[in-house]
Amino acid sequence: MTKRSVLVVLFDDLQSLDVTGPVEVFAGASLAGAGGTYEIRTASLDGTPVRTSSGLTLVPDAGLADAATPHTLLVPGGQGTRAPDPRLIDWLRVHGPRAQRLVSVCTGALLLAEAGLLDGHRATTHWMACEHLARTYPAVDVEPDPIFVRDGRLATSAGVTAGIDLALALVEEDLGRDTALSVARHLVVFLRRPGNQAQFSVQLSAQTARREPLRDVQQHITEHPEGDLCVESLASRARLSPRHFARAFQKETGTTPGRYVERVRLEHARRLLEDTSGGVEEISRACGYGTPEAMRRAFVKALATGPAEYRRRFRTPAPK
Repeated sequence: MTKRSVLVVLFDDLQSLDVTGPVEVFAGASLAGAGGTYEIRTASLDGTPVRTSSGLTLVPDAGLADAATPHTLLVPGGQGTRAPDPRLIDWLRVHGPRAQRLVSVCTGALLLAEAGLLDGHRATTHWMACEHLARTYPAVDVEPDPIFVRDGRLATSAGVTAGIDLALALVEEDLGRDTALSVARHLVVFLRRPGNQAQFSVQLSAQTARREPLRDVQQHITEHPEGDLCVESLASRARLSPRHFARAFQKETGTTPGRYVERVRLEHARRLLEDTSGGVEEISRACGYGTPEAMRRAFVKALATGPAEYRRRFRTPAPK
C-alpha cells in the first residue's frame, strides 16, 4: 500500500471549502483502501489556529517550519491571499519546489505566483482573479476558462468547488478511476467534470444584455441551437441592421454573436453526449453543426478531443 503525504497550508482569511473539499476527497480515498492511502496534515506559519473568511477556526497539526516535505503540497485561496505574510511567500519559494506535486485551489495560485513558482507554466484561478493574475504576473500563462489545469507537477484549480474536481482527478491518477468514482459517489458529486470544462455555462459567463430584444436573441439561441443563427437572421429577430446588431450584442454581452452561438452549440452537444444515447450524426444536427465532421472540428478546436472520445470519458453511467 503506497502512502502519499499531503500538506495543506493554512493562513488567516482562507476559504474554508478550499481546504475541506480536497481534504475530504483524499480522506475518502484513504478509507476506500484500494492500493494506497493519503497521510493528510495541516500547517500554519507559527503552528497557531487560523480563522477562515467564514469565521471557522482551523487548528493546524504543526508549524510550517516543522513540516516535513510532502508528496503533495496544497495551497488554498481566499481573502487572505490579497496581502499575504511575506514569511509565507518565502516559505513557499523554498519548499514549493521540493514537493513532488504542487497544487493550488482558487486564488491560492496568487501565492504560488508571488513566490515565482508559476513562472513559465500554465495555470488558472477563480474567474474573478484571472485578469489580476495575468496582469500582475506576466510570466504565468493564465488560462481563464478551465476548472483546473495540469502542467507537469503543477496543478491549479478555479474557484472553490473546482478544488474537489482537481482532487478527484489526482486520486484517479494515483489510485485509479474506481477509487475516484467511489469517493465521488460518497460525496454526491460528479467524477466526470473534465479539467477543460468551462468555469461557467455560457449563460453565466456571458453578460445578459440590457435591452430586451437582445435578451430575447440570447434566449432564442439557447433554446434553438439547431436553427439558423447567422448574424443576419439574429439581427432580423432583434429588428436591427446586422452591423448595428453585432456591435450592440458585443457591447452588452462581452462577446460576439458568432462566438456566443459557438459556445452554446458546444455546450449543448457536450450535454447530449454526456446524458443521452443519441448518435453523433443525430446530435450534430440537433446542435446546428449539420454534419458530424463539423462538430468534430468544433470539439477538437475547443477541447482538443473528438466527440466520440469525449463521450467515452465523460458519459453519465446508466443507472444499475
